[in-house]
Amino acid sequence: MAHAMNDDLAATLSRELECWATELGFSAIGVARLTLDADSAELDRWLARGWHGEMAYMQRHASLRAAPAALVPGTLSIISVRMPYLPEAVESAQARLDDGRSAYVARYALGRDYHKSVRRRLRNLAARLHARIGPFGYRVFSDSAPVLERALARNAGLGWIGKHTNLIARDEGSLFFLGEIFTDLALPPSTAEQDDLCGTCTRCITACPTGAIVEPYRLDARRCISYLTIEYRGSIPEQLRPLIGNRVFGCDDCQLVCPWNRYARLTALADFKPRHGLDQATLIELLAWGESTFEQRTLGSALRRVSHAQWLRNIAVALGNVPTTPAVIAALAARSEHPNALVREHVAWALGRHRATPA
Repeated sequence: MAHAMNDDLAATLSRELECWATELGFSAIGVARLTLDADSAELDRWLARGWHGEMAYMQRHASLRAAPAALVPGTLSIISVRMPYLPEAVESAQARLDDGRSAYVARYALGRDYHKSVRRRLRNLAARLHARIGPFGYRVFSDSAPVLERALARNAGLGWIGKHTNLIARDEGSLFFLGEIFTDLALPPSTAEQDDLCGTCTRCITACPTGAIVEPYRLDARRCISYLTIEYRGSIPEQLRPLIGNRVFGCDDCQLVCPWNRYARLTALADFKPRHGLDQATLIELLAWGESTFEQRTLGSALRRVSHAQWLRNIAVALGNVPTTPAVIAALAARSEHPNALVREHVAWALGRHRATPA
């Protein structure tokens, strides 16, 4: 049941929500307009081009993404939040990427699974609101349902959607998670939407290793390293393998070069600090992880989005892109008879790159 709310209460709640959000680790909060007509049309065009690749769920739930009140009946307002996740300076991340021996894991995936961490804090935020005004209807999301998160965050005044298709905030860059509370509260929407400040800059487009940003504000996921190393289950196209470099889970290149990320905030939350030395691991170390080690060390991590076979596939590709050494060849040869055909194929390709055959 929707709550009636006068202007004074709405203004008071807005201030209190901002204070509570800060205490819970969020860096910004706003209330989004629900109108997503233009974004829905752009999504339809993106799907029609097939740029979603094998992410069938994008097409299956497209209508819900554009209609928040259909996803959660009774929704009148959406509270949108940002939460910084960067565990180290941008320059440190770039140094790891530039070190070909290192296994590069996207910075968001070094710590605990953000889906659970962000949603838990959103539920805490909703609980504080409940204690303040009484029962109300709500559901919380963080990349966990068919939601146009970036468009809603833009509508809530939390940033603009950049040419790399990520949300950018002028005071924080783009290295943050987004989350939402869909609610039946009639909260006044935020009015101070941020202007698009990308200007003539095209650094993200130039930096994309595979040319996945096919034009400003448009991404062909089929060429995106994040898609290829996480979402895609099959054999990575051979012409793209050399371009993947040492990236074994996701890719941050378009964000690392963005000038606005000079303002990126480091996370203050232990949840997003690196676990199991993943920020320092070498490719050879990670290729040696057996399935039980993989299961143990990725428990509660976003890395669980891939199987052990995909993990080895990705690392084999990365090892095919490093300078030839006896240690590299030995590591690959040890996996050359892996029971999974996907792993064997990519190991064979990597060994072929080093003009070596298994002993």
